[in-house]
Amino acid sequence: MQQPRWVDATTLRRSLSPDRARRLIRQELADGFDPSGDPPRLAAGVGDGELLVMPSSTRTAAGVKVVSVAPGNPARGLERIQAVYVLMDAETLTPSVLIDGAAVTSLRTPAVSAVAIDALAPPDVDSVVVFGSGPQALGHVEALLAIRRPSSVTVVGRRADPTRSTAQRISGLPTNGRLETRALTVDEPEVERAVRGAQVVVAATSAATPVLGDDWVADGACVVAVGSHEAHRRELGSGLVGRSLVVVEDGATAHREAGDVILAAAQGALDWAEVCTLSDVVTGRVARATDRPNVFKSVGMAWQDLVIAEHVGRV
Repeated sequence: MQQPRWVDATTLRRSLSPDRARRLIRQELADGFDPSGDPPRLAAGVGDGELLVMPSSTRTAAGVKVVSVAPGNPARGLERIQAVYVLMDAETLTPSVLIDGAAVTSLRTPAVSAVAIDALAPPDVDSVVVFGSGPQALGHVEALLAIRRPSSVTVVGRRADPTRSTAQRISGLPTNGRLETRALTVDEPEVERAVRGAQVVVAATSAATPVLGDDWVADGACVVAVGSHEAHRRELGSGLVGRSLVVVEDGATAHREAGDVILAAAQGALDWAEVCTLSDVVTGRVARATDRPNVFKSVGMAWQDLVIAEHVGRV
């Protein structure tokens, strides 16, 4: 077997911009790709952590991302989540490219969210609130700046120092206009005021319980929740989910993994029959709501990783 080519995080980002990643994801759905064909994410407990295996295939390629989640790693000076992506030829399944899997996730998650935001947020976005201070918070703002021109971004986190650091990094992102950034901790009263005035709210946290109030989000605004793929965890409360147009990547996948939606339905706040898919929105079968909030709950799917990896493999 020929030695697979290695693509690190720096090379990946040079090969593919956040907005190009968004357009690739959107085009895949617009061309009729059906996410329901993806195999379920496989999970296995290993030691004090977990291994996740995410395979997918198209007519021209196959691939699998292997992810390790080790909660004790930060204390060791290591990343909590590490991953490698293996891209293969669809016919022979011969590995051709190995890619930094964490970098793939960091790029594709905001790209998928940006597809949803572009369809579900108002055309004019002035204010954005991001819950979370990690790489996904930064990545989501970077992807959003390619499709909207907000004048302010508020970063909300549990700890002041990382939150301020993320806000400072956001202020350094390229933008077509003046961008004001500020950092708030979750217990500050200004958080509610910021959410009430926002047209886009992103939840990218490790929280297991809701991070914002059910009645904080304005009608017509867009909320994106990406922090969890577990049925018992959520960032959004049942009240918010129940009064919103709810969009997921795939119905069956959401039934298994989208805790925000699963728990709202279990509590009687939401009817699964009313939940839409991202394909519905991209193809125009469903339009954004203006008389209630728009919620996109993402758990991350293997086909999205493959879209990114296949493009990088051709570069």
